Amino acid sequence: MSDTTELNRQFAQLRAMSPAGYSAGLHIRFAAPIVSEANYDPKWLEHYAVNAYALRDPMIAWGLSCEGAIRWSEIELPDPFNIWRQAADFGLNFGVAVSCGPVQSRSIVGCARSDREFTDQEVSKIAKIVRTLHEISEPQTDLTQAQIQALRCIAGGDRHAAAAAKLGISESALKARLVSARERLMARTTSEAIQKAKEIKLL
Repeated sequence: MSDTTELNRQFAQLRAMSPAGYSAGLHIRFAAPIVSEANYDPKWLEHYAVNAYALRDPMIAWGLSCEGAIRWSEIELPDPFNIWRQAADFGLNFGVAVSCGPVQSRSIVGCARSDREFTDQEVSKIAKIVRTLHEISEPQTDLTQAQIQALRCIAGGDRHAAAAAKLGISESALKARLVSARERLMARTTSEAIQKAKEIKLL
């Protein structure tokens, strides 16, 4: 089973545990996560992004300064922008935050429900899922030279046929290199793989 398949399986478990949705940022580096996923109400996600709440969210602030699992109602940090109250307007009434990993590569996940607080057992299970997500999404720090060359060609604007000709390989071989690079970097698309490769200074 590839890491990408296992990642999807763990996200599916998280989705099942979070009736009102979840938001996950795995291996946050230089203020951006290597892997991110969210399935809250799209209107809330848009409102959150437009107002740049990631920079102001007390849950994120807690996650960057602490490790462990905590219910949102137990986070004792200022909320001058009333993000908790606004979230509740979108059905995110109760939640749990989980934070793990070193501060330079921290994973922070929030899970929500509208009807009641998460039980201790649910919090424990969610925390276990998040730790697994953190472990299996550990970014690769190396690619083969062949993978780097393939990504570099596409990043430079070459189409598949042109890139393959430049490297002296078939188009199917080029595509295989791109697929393996995506899998190694836990990227869904080649563009995402290129961005991740740049972030870890491989391109």
